[in-house]
Amino acid sequence: MLLYQFIPACWVVWLLIWLFASFGVKKSVRQEDPLSRLGNTLPIWIGAFLLVVDRSWLGPLRFAILPHHPATYAIGAALTLIGLLFAVWARYHIGRNWSGVITLKEDHALIRSGPYALVRHPIYSGLMLAVIGSAIARGDVAAVLAIAAVLYAVLRRVQIEESWMNEMFGRDYADYKSRTPALIPFLV
Repeated sequence: MLLYQFIPACWVVWLLIWLFASFGVKKSVRQEDPLSRLGNTLPIWIGAFLLVVDRSWLGPLRFAILPHHPATYAIGAALTLIGLLFAVWARYHIGRNWSGVITLKEDHALIRSGPYALVRHPIYSGLMLAVIGSAIARGDVAAVLAIAAVLYAVLRRVQIEESWMNEMFGRDYADYKSRTPALIPFLV
């Protein structure tokens, strides 16, 4: 059924946008070490695997916790699309300061406008919403584990980035942090 190709298509388009947007970023002056990066990246890959792998490979993780129904899929698809669009907006708003790994850039700027006025980490917020949407559409135990794996990676990355931003921007970042939630908009 064509409906069930919508979420994979969204992720493919997002991936292409992400790859295209990775050109022309500022030079990094500080980068997370490879072992730490693996600790952030491996859970994301595990989560992605759990969301895309054929159910027949999953044994007891394939058991449904949500009904496999077009309405459930549509809700998940809508959340996935909204999340990915929010992440893309944030990616373009941060501009040349962006990196796919935790870095500090030359002349790194503290961005507090656009989606960064809603949350300090809007790319992670959008991607988390997209993962939750994809998990709702999948509706099995593996999907719940995928959410947990990606959430672990996001929270770990946020902790590292917050530390680096505090070091780099000091009082400005503390003010921003006091007024803007980390991941969930409008949550004080």
